[in-house]
Amino acid sequence: MEPLRIGILGAARIAGTAIAAPARETGHRLVAVAARDRGRAEAFAAEHGVERVAAGYAELLADDEIDVVYNPLPNGLHGPWNLAAVRAGKHVLSEKPFAANAEEAGEVAAAAEAAGVRVMEAFHYLYHPVLLRLHELLASGELGELRAAEAELLIPAPADGDPRWSFELAGGALMDVGCYGLHALRGLAPWAGGEPVLESATGTARRPGVDQAVDARLAFPGGATGIVRCDMAAAEVRFRLRLTGTRGEATAVNFVRPDTDDRVLVGDRVEHLGRRPSYSYQLEAFAAHVRDGAPLRNDLADAVATMTLIDECYRAAGFPVRPRSRVEPVPGG
Repeated sequence: MEPLRIGILGAARIAGTAIAAPARETGHRLVAVAARDRGRAEAFAAEHGVERVAAGYAELLADDEIDVVYNPLPNGLHGPWNLAAVRAGKHVLSEKPFAANAEEAGEVAAAAEAAGVRVMEAFHYLYHPVLLRLHELLASGELGELRAAEAELLIPAPADGDPRWSFELAGGALMDVGCYGLHALRGLAPWAGGEPVLESATGTARRPGVDQAVDARLAFPGGATGIVRCDMAAAEVRFRLRLTGTRGEATAVNFVRPDTDDRVLVGDRVEHLGRRPSYSYQLEAFAAHVRDGAPLRNDLADAVATMTLIDECYRAAGFPVRPRSRVEPVPGG
């Protein structure tokens, strides 16, 4: 397969783990990186083997040698720069969620379809054997009929100045970590009679409009219940997904970062599914999608549906839907 030629928007810390390391492992090129602080871009390039530093985001998007853009910018900048990349004819791997709200997500999806480029929302966990094993346990009937699903997503509090606490940049616990739980529960639809619907949601504010914690209760058409609990100021890191069926129970101890804990507990049995990073599996899937048209496990319609559910949770919990960013993509941005 011809290597992807990747440009990176921003020198965010996650980019080293989510794109630079997987690209080196899987043989794809890191052509360029751009950041608002050129010094940070230069340091990132030196550390991760990126071929060159672009003068700005717009220059990177105009680079004919780049065919794929990775977007790890703050949440509120996903939508605008994903649209800018699509309009520049680039394929996009965007950190989740790939827009600030459902309306903007729909615009990104429509633009990608019109332009004939591939855009993938980076729910990397979906491609790891840990998550696939949970689905296999449901499909095989070993767990019986699904009766309950519970996702817990907890992390210690980021610093006060972190953009994840910014309403204007579409921050909040649900956007940062809770979205994994909502997405994972939506993915159970084939074994639960269809997509879950929101029954109720409650939340705790960190600052006006910005959620520190959200609990959401969902219901599946087949009668199963769903719970998503997220907290962005917890005492520990926890990314647990538990499925309960009529014949048994299975738990992924860390379904979001199985590279740190690859255990799946099936009743009294402990299975290890491998600690190869989920980001590597994701990049392989995206490359096959871009180069060969291989189908993804999460498409554009999936991204819009998840964002719609996030918006519904915010409204139900008494929070405003995340706003579009006031920062517009401009030359040299």
